[in-house]
Amino acid sequence: MREADQGAVRVRELSHFIDGQRAVGASGQFVDVYDPAPGRVTAHVPVANAAEVAAAVAAAKAAFPAWSETSPLTRARLIFKFKELLEAHSDELAELITRDHGKLFSDAKGEVMRGIEIVEFACGIPNLLKTEFTDQISGGMDAWNLRQPLGVAAGVTPFNFPMVVPCWMFVMAAATGNTFILKPSERTPSASIRLAELFIEAGFPKGVFNVVHGSKAVVDALIQHPDVVAMSVVASTPVAEYIYSESAKRGKRVQALGSAKNHLVVMPDANMDQAVDALINSAYGSAGERCMATSVAVAVGPTGDELIERLAPRVRSLRMGNGMEEPGLDMGPLISAAHRAKVLDYIDAGIAAGAKLVVDGRGQTVPGHEEGFFLGGSLFDDVKSDMSIYREEIFGPVLSVVRVPDLASAIALVNAHELGNCVSLFTFDGAAARAFSRQIQVGMVGINVPSPVPSAWHSFGGWKRSLFGDHHAYGEEAVRFYTHYKSVMQRWPDSIT
Repeated sequence: MREADQGAVRVRELSHFIDGQRAVGASGQFVDVYDPAPGRVTAHVPVANAAEVAAAVAAAKAAFPAWSETSPLTRARLIFKFKELLEAHSDELAELITRDHGKLFSDAKGEVMRGIEIVEFACGIPNLLKTEFTDQISGGMDAWNLRQPLGVAAGVTPFNFPMVVPCWMFVMAAATGNTFILKPSERTPSASIRLAELFIEAGFPKGVFNVVHGSKAVVDALIQHPDVVAMSVVASTPVAEYIYSESAKRGKRVQALGSAKNHLVVMPDANMDQAVDALINSAYGSAGERCMATSVAVAVGPTGDELIERLAPRVRSLRMGNGMEEPGLDMGPLISAAHRAKVLDYIDAGIAAGAKLVVDGRGQTVPGHEEGFFLGGSLFDDVKSDMSIYREEIFGPVLSVVRVPDLASAIALVNAHELGNCVSLFTFDGAAARAFSRQIQVGMVGINVPSPVPSAWHSFGGWKRSLFGDHHAYGEEAVRFYTHYKSVMQRWPDSIT
């Protein structure tokens, strides 16, 4: 990583990571990486050309035969060493995340810990790859099954979780014997390069994990390369659907997670203090730039007025600032000026459609960071299901309140939405919670839990247009995704007389 002067600011020159080492970009094209808090360029990331993508694939292909035959126990020991290095460098990784993304350092630390949990789960790969054996399934015949690695896999990850989402992919792919190429978001590339360096330091062979930067052209090159046999992606629904369809028609295995529009349903018997705390933390944490963020509060029966009354002062008092400089903040900036403009357009559209803007976060600035990409929290009431602020994923600090008469209407509202990532219900009624959990058409459900992110040994994924393909991410689903299932039947002549 080279550094260059840009006035008084040190601008880092980032690189790819191919065949165990940094690779300086050869295309001559670069993308600016911003620190969103001051709103200034802090790094340049190279855009890979076709030759660089091909080199990464070739390195992964060359590493695959030996790596796929490496014993699961040896792989597990390397993964454990990688886990130790991640723990030792956790603050460094969290700072890289905050500098690129803008999320609070405390949030970034939490992301690093969630990534380490995935690595901890992968340490159990010898047990996870165990399969079944049937002795004497027929006369003189035994049967068993194997799980064998696929080959070269690739992943495309979003800007909002530059460590944990890559860990969902490359860690589980490598644990199961595959080699991997990561195409991280060009907005938040720094953590991926450091992960690759630590991966090599842990003792993994060269070529097992590679990183190339770029945008659609690089993704297309990976999709079209005949030696890439599997694609994983976390992105918006249009991008996830595109990668799924283009990869699947080429015979690749695909794991594609898309957009979210997450509801939190508040019943009349709910603990209102807990519900309001949950909504504030889930809707506005990380400035709403999370696929598990709650963007719709569904007020059942008479709860609407009390919910608005309690939420409004909390939203107005949210503290914004530079996540690396100030303690006690509630959220940092958005990722870019362009994304802030997009969120502002949604707020304008909500007003034009007739929703009531109870708290207006527009026009707020942070002293000393007037050029930063900050946007205060906004709160809408009287939102209807045909409004764009309800239908579409905003990915910003905007919460909409929708009022419904009863639980059945709340379930119908959620089920009618085309996205089905996660949903929560706050209630003390066990029967209502059981009915909700069974009837709701959403992939991840929380009962009195605002953001039901599954633990590392479960799996993550939505329903409907929040997921394309048959496989969720990480956990045992990842073991199934990154392996071929093979059934073996064997008979030997009986030589005993």
